[in-house]
Parts: sequence; structure tokens; C-alpha cells
Amino acid sequence: MTENLTDRTGAPVSVELRHGNPISAFTVSLGTGEPVGKAQFIDGAGSEPERVFFHTEVDEAYGGRGLGGLLVRESLRASREAGITVVPVCPLFARHLETHGEAYIAAGGTFRRPKPADLARVRAAVTGG
Repeated sequence: MTENLTDRTGAPVSVELRHGNPISAFTVSLGTGEPVGKAQFIDGAGSEPERVFFHTEVDEAYGGRGLGGLLVRESLRASREAGITVVPVCPLFARHLETHGEAYIAAGGTFRRPKPADLARVRAAVTGG
């Protein structure tokens, strides 16, 4: 999905979208193809396309390399390019959009605050309910 990405050490990495039902994710992999992190989301239930990002994690062995931030930025870029509204339940996404939300909107992205129904849908997706 993405080309010419590097982490803070200069090592090549890639970010790919992996569709699932009901949980999908953007994954970050090292140049070797080994996945080391993911940003999980579910698709919104409304008539407008939405992605409810609810969990981001990077393997502790790769901490400090900026992979979490890279996952957030690339996930937001892909969502913006696809015309999908982002709903940040994940604290990492929420913090990023709190700080950089105006720039994201200026670049053509859209996001909204989570509603109780979003949280209930995430809970149901995670628990299989």
C-alpha cells in the first residue's frame, strides 16, 4: 500500500490495509515483511462511510521507532483519500486529531467524536456479540 516509508532508524517499513469481518486493520511491517503493529478499526454503520479506530499497538521490541505514529498518519491518509470519516476511539488517534485535526481537515479529511453507539459497536465486534 505505501512506498518509501522508513522508521526513525531509517529502516524500511510498509503499511497495509487488511480487511476483516467485522474487525479490519492497517498493519505496519518491517522491510522483511514481518508485521510488528496494527491499528484496528470497524466500519461505521451509517449511510456515510466511516472507520471507527479503536486499538493501536506495536510490538514492544520495536518501541521508540515511531511506528505507532506512522500507523496513525498512514491510516488517516488512506481514510482521507478514500473519503471515509474517521471516528477516533483509540487514544492515539484521538490525541493525533486533537493536535493535528485542523491540518487533517484542511487536507480534505473528516472526523467526528465517538458516540455511545460507536463504543457499543466496538464492544460487540471485540466480544463477538
